This record gives sequence, C-alpha cells and structure tokens, in this order.
Amino acid sequence: MEKTYNPALFEDKWYQEWLKKGYFHADEKKVLNGEKPKFSVVLPPPNVTGVLHIGHALNSTLQDITCRWKRMKGYEVCWIPGTDHAGIATQWVVEKQLAQEGLTRHDVGRENFLKRVWEWKESCGGRIINQLKKLGTSCDWERERFTMDEGFSKAVRKAFVTLYKEGLIYKGKRLINWCPRCHTALSDLEVEHEEEKGNLWYIKYPVVGEEGKYIVVATTRPETMLGDVAIAVNPNDERYKDLIGKKVLLPIVNREIPVIADEYVDMEFGTGAVKITPAHDFNDFEIGNRHGLEPIQIMDDWAKITVEPFKGMDRYEVREAIVKMLKDEGLLEKVEKHIHSVGHCYRCKTVVEPYLSDQWFVKTKPLAEKAIEAVKTGEIKFIPKQWENTFFDWMYNIRDWCISRQIWWGHRIPVWYCEECGHLTVTEETPDRCEKCGSKNIYQDEDVLDTWFSSALWPFGTLGWPENTDDLKAFYPTDLLVTGFDIIFFWVSRMMMMGYHFTGKKPFSDVYVHALVRDEHGQKMSKTKGNVIDPLDMIQKFGADTLRFTLAALAAQGRDIRLSEKIIEGYRHFANKIWNVARFIFTATEGINIEGEKELYPEDRWILTKLSETAKTVDRELTNYRYNDAAKAIYQFIWGELADWYVEFSKNRIYKGTETEKRTAAFVLFKVLRDAMKLLHPFMPFITEEIYQKLPNKDAESIVLAPWPEEDISYEEAAIVDTVREIIRGVRNIKAEVNIPPSTAVPIEIKTDDKKLKETIKIMEPGIKQLARVSSVEFTEGKPEKAISFFLPGIEIYVKVGELIEIEREIEKIEKKLKSLEKDINKLEKKLSNENFLSRAPKEVIEKDRNKLKEVKEIYNKLSQTLNQLKSL
Repeated sequence: MEKTYNPALFEDKWYQEWLKKGYFHADEKKVLNGEKPKFSVVLPPPNVTGVLHIGHALNSTLQDITCRWKRMKGYEVCWIPGTDHAGIATQWVVEKQLAQEGLTRHDVGRENFLKRVWEWKESCGGRIINQLKKLGTSCDWERERFTMDEGFSKAVRKAFVTLYKEGLIYKGKRLINWCPRCHTALSDLEVEHEEEKGNLWYIKYPVVGEEGKYIVVATTRPETMLGDVAIAVNPNDERYKDLIGKKVLLPIVNREIPVIADEYVDMEFGTGAVKITPAHDFNDFEIGNRHGLEPIQIMDDWAKITVEPFKGMDRYEVREAIVKMLKDEGLLEKVEKHIHSVGHCYRCKTVVEPYLSDQWFVKTKPLAEKAIEAVKTGEIKFIPKQWENTFFDWMYNIRDWCISRQIWWGHRIPVWYCEECGHLTVTEETPDRCEKCGSKNIYQDEDVLDTWFSSALWPFGTLGWPENTDDLKAFYPTDLLVTGFDIIFFWVSRMMMMGYHFTGKKPFSDVYVHALVRDEHGQKMSKTKGNVIDPLDMIQKFGADTLRFTLAALAAQGRDIRLSEKIIEGYRHFANKIWNVARFIFTATEGINIEGEKELYPEDRWILTKLSETAKTVDRELTNYRYNDAAKAIYQFIWGELADWYVEFSKNRIYKGTETEKRTAAFVLFKVLRDAMKLLHPFMPFITEEIYQKLPNKDAESIVLAPWPEEDISYEEAAIVDTVREIIRGVRNIKAEVNIPPSTAVPIEIKTDDKKLKETIKIMEPGIKQLARVSSVEFTEGKPEKAISFFLPGIEIYVKVGELIEIEREIEKIEKKLKSLEKDINKLEKKLSNENFLSRAPKEVIEKDRNKLKEVKEIYNKLSQTLNQLKSL
C-alpha cells in the first residue's frame, strides 16, 4: 500500500472497474424466477440543467448506502437513475444562448428551437450524471432514463389520454401562477417567496347612500382595486355588522360593489375589511366562488393593464398613478410600512402574477383518496413519521392541479382542435383528421405539460409502463424513496396518486425524508451569503469517501445537518486512520501464513464479539434508516476498538510470539479488517475496495458483491477484556493527574476474588505492560503503601506512584487546578440559572454550556479523589 492515503489514486479507478464488470446492473430474471429477493429504488431525477449541490450529494449518498448494503445482503438491487427535462429551466438556458445571438425563440420558430434544445441536452445535459458517478453512486446506469425519452413520452401520453377519458382532466378558466416574463403558468414550487419591504395603503370606499361614511380597506396592491368586485368582512366583526349587504362605491372606477360576510377574513389584519379581486388573488378567487361573484380581469399576460384610463400601462406604473389619484380625491387615509412575502419566478426572478387563464387541470380529490388511505394504514410509511402531518395537511386541502405550461420544451399536450366543428381529439398517436367530422383541418394544442406531471409517473414509467415489461413485473412497486421535505406534495403525493391509479399498487413502501444541509451556524446555504459548500470541491480536496461518511454521520432523523469544511476535514482523519491500520496489518503480518492451527486469546475473542455486535448494530440502524447511528457504530469499532486496542494488543504476539500465536493474531486481524471493510463499504466504497483487494482472505471478486457479515459471535471473555481496557485507562489517567510522563513505567497491584479475571489479566499482562506503561503487575490481598487506587466492579487497582513524584508539589498543583475549576463551575451554574439567558440564547448554546458544566464537574470530582489519596500517602 502507498505510505499515505491518497483517494485520487484509486477512486476513479475502482468506479470504472465496477462499471466495466457490470456490478450495478440488476438481473430481472433472478427476481422473476425466485432466485433472489428484489430491492428497487428510483433516483429522484435531477434537472438536466443541474450540477451537483450538497443536497444532491446527501440524497444520493443515503440511497447508495442502502443499495450497497442490500446488495451485500443478497438482494437483486435495481437503482434506476435518470434526469428530468426541467421544462422552464432548460428553455431558459437555450433562450439565453439565443439572446447572445440577438434572437428569440419566436425568431427561430418552435421546430428549430426544440432542435437547439435537444442539441444542448446531448452536449451539456449529462453533467450531473457524471458528477453523481464521481460521488460513487451504484446506480444501474444501463437503465438510465430521461423524462422525454421515447418510452417515457409514451407513458406520459397514455396517462393524459386515460385521465381525460375518465373525466379527471379538463380545460377551464381558473387562477394560476403566471410569469409575465417567461410567459407561462408556474407550479407553486416554481414560485420563490421572498420577504420584501412594501406598504399598506389604507383606502376609503364611500358607502353608497350614506354621505360622509366610508369603509377603510388596507391593501398591499392598490393597482388591483380596478378589478374589485366586493368588500369582505368577518360576520363576527361588530364594527361592520350594519354594513353587511350594503354597497360601497369603488374609487376611481366609480362602480358599486357589495359588502359581504366571510369567515376567512382576519379581523386583526389591517382594518378587518378586505377588498375582493377574484381575478388577481388566490384567496379572493375562492371567496368570489363561494359568493357567486364574477371575476374582472384587469391585466393581460404581460402584466399590463387592460382597462381605462390606464390601458397599456405596466402594473407598477398604474400603482403610482392610482395612489396619486386617491390622494388627490382625499380617499387615501394613510400609508404604513409593511414587510410581506412576494412570489417570484424561480427562473427569471420576475414577480409572479395570479392570473385568470384557460388551462388544463387534473381533478385531484378523487385521486388523493387512495394515497391518503395508504399513509393512514401504514402501507406507505414516512420516515421520520412527523412528515405524515405535512402530507395530510396538503392532501386534505388539495386543489385541482394546473398541468399546462405555455412553453415549447416539454411533453406537448396530446389534444388536437378541429377548425371545422370545434371538436377536441385526444389521442396517444398523432391523428391526421378530426375523429368527429373527419376534417384534416386540425391543429395541436400549443401548451406542454407541467414537468411534475411526467415525473409523477417516474416509479413505473422508468420500468416500462404502460407495457407489462419484465422490469415492471420484477421491480415494481419500488421499496424506497429518498427525498427532501419541500416536494412531499409536489412530487411524492403525485407519484402516490398516479401509481395507485394506473397500476393499482403503491409506488414505494418507505419515504425517507432527509434533512436540509445548512452551514456550521445553522444558516441556509446560498451563493449570496457565500456559505455554499460545493461537493465537487470537497471530493477533489478530501475524496468522495470522506464527504459521504461525513454526510451520513451527520444525517440524524428530523434534524438539519450543520456542515463545514472543518467537519469534513475531521472525517478525513478517520479515512487516514483506516488506511494506516490496514497498512500496519499488511506490513506487520508479511510472511505469516494464516492457514493452519490457531489458538484464540482473550483479546481475539473480545474483538470478534465486538465485530459481531457492531454488524448487528449497523444492520439494525440501516433497517431503521438511522444512517448517523450506523456510521457512529462503525467509526467507534474501527477507531475505538480495532485501531486503538486490538491492533495494540496483537503486536506482542505478531512480533514476539510463537508460530501459532503469530498465525492466530494475523488470522484475526485479517478477518476483522475484512469484515470491518464490509460494514464500512456502503459508506466509503472506494477505500474499502482498495483494502479488500489486497486481503489474503477475500470471499468475493469485489467487495461490492461480498456477503454481509452475519456471524453471531459472543464470547464471555469480551466483558472481562473490557475490564482490562478500563484498568489500562485508569492507570493512564492517574499518571496524567499526578504528572508522571506517559512513557514512565509504574508498578501496579490488583486486588480481586474473580478467578476468571485473574487468569485473563495474567494472559494479557504483556499487553497491559505495553499499553499502560506498567513495570510489573502483581496481585495483592491488602493495600500497598504510597499507591493511588481506583475501583472497577469486583476489582481494586493500586498504582504505586510514591517513589516517582514529589507528593507535596503535586498536592499544590491539584489544589490550584481545583480552585480554577471551582470558578468555572460557579460561572457556568450562574449563567445556566439566569432566566434571561435561558429565554434568549439558542438551544444549542444552552446545551453546549450544560455539557461543559457536566464535563468540568467530572474532572473536578476525579481530581478531588486523587487529591485525597495523595494527602493520605
């Protein structure tokens, strides 16, 4: 092995080898003929425009850990990757390219524009896939899909036509999110809400027939009053009860509108009276529908005003003009500063307009019922369970889904209009004539489908649906979906609705909702703040294994991840430790034949027991998607038990033992190293393969295919060896407390009636002497002079320090240290009893101080005991 750990030397090498050998490709025949159980997952398809960010890295790492673990457990793992065509995002990329040439998409026409998009997709659209490979993802790349490939397009058309014929898809005039710049409807997820400083304008609406009486309305958008159809108040609001049913005069427009009562109105906001503009506000649209009010549209699709006297003016120009006119007419009571949430197009950042438009919709309530039932009964589980509440909140309040987009890139809606008779032909194949009158004078709908419509079919569309393929029979339903909380409604719930509707089966069993990755201070990462961590930079700097293990170790359920380069660097030390342990084992055992007679020592039985316990723990935690607890168990075993203890215990036999002792120690070292690499492999695939390939006891062609450690080993000596470890720790601690250099050997005496413990200590005496730097180990019945003692269950240990230290001087040092610790304790206790601090400080700061107090108290108590013993010497 190389002297130092350098992942750049082997990470790419092994990934290419795995691909070449086809280790990640699933064989559907093995599942169909009952040879192996299946485990299937679909990769949430990243946008084809995307690059790998830290959220992708976390999502893919967690999936890969599960897939690699299942593969080693004997499952036929099918992990289907792919990308989403990302309608608006991709169109925006190509439109910007055209703009550099002084062209628009309309200049080149739809056909040529789409040709340009496909060219861009072929040349640049695979970036994120290559970056996922860099991370080590073990996807079945031979099954890679794209949401606009030929087979998937067929699935999309089938789904649309079926839903239309079932009456679940319709065209109607409804309110949608509209981007005046991109000129398309947007899904709620494509609208980014930002807090902005604005105003609340308080406008007086004169009450008809009551001179000098007004109802005052507070609004953030005075320009929309041109489309007001009513003023709404809460029926329980005593201030306005006498006005309900009366009419007010709409300023500037001079149109009479009614005062209506609706419980939606918040009596505490503004004046408790709300202007109702159904064509330009989602809540107003619902209120308008409830009260049978006709919406009045006052803007066109460029967000320009369509009514006099402001026709042709931009919405913000009109706002200024209206405010001035209200002032002039004495109808503007006051203006207040106001911070409110404003929706922007996620692509071009233009302020989105609620817009009344002819669009295609899916009736979602009938589709939602089965999905809701599935989560209620536990047929589909959310992990952590708390996300079920988010799911139910959305699903019980579900509205019809706008699925049409006014762009060119995407699945064009399979509807053809007849210019002769007006009939709609809805069909999967392109027709050459109207199905009703036979006219050839037909044209296709200009709109494309919302990207979420096609991605809702992802779990079964990727497996060949609507054909009943072997892949579909073998791998559907899938077993696991790993996703972020922000798309539970937009994607997860829609996959459930479509999955049940079209296949009669759930699309997946478990939905693991991972946390958000934040910076070390808990701030959301953003380019503006400059706190973004680029996973590709981290891979280049520290290796993919280190990044993967860091993300897994921090992935506690229900808790956001706080990440910094310093934390990643810390786990790089773990990778170095693994490398150095393996290198030591290979070097120290060179020339030792592990075949032949063996005689296990207590420390051998101890490490084999610990290995078995760790394998069970990792198995259990991965089963429960507790990735951080699994990572912690492996970390503790490799560093805390194998490296720090067993390797050290084995050195005496490796270098000075008999042939049998050498053989036994080498055999156990290799067995433990091999199985530890298997446990670690799902988390750190590259370093584990590099080490595995050099082992003399490999049990598979590659660690990717190696069997998961399943041995149930448990020896009684394990607990006794733990006691021996505590003896060594105790001796080290006492030496440190009284300032005896670690390298100075001290004699110790042990008092115990436990015969088995005595035998084990005698056998392990060379290791105790070496690791604790002990000159002699004796058993005693009494208490020796000039010794400091410590106690463990059933045993007393005396460290004979009297001849090695100046007792008075050490007493003085400890007393001085205790005074300093007393100050620290008093300061922390005072701080933690301060109600002002407890109410204002962040939880993590309070927790940090509590842990610090506990730690300082423990040190204080230990030093106090040592001081008392020194005084008695």
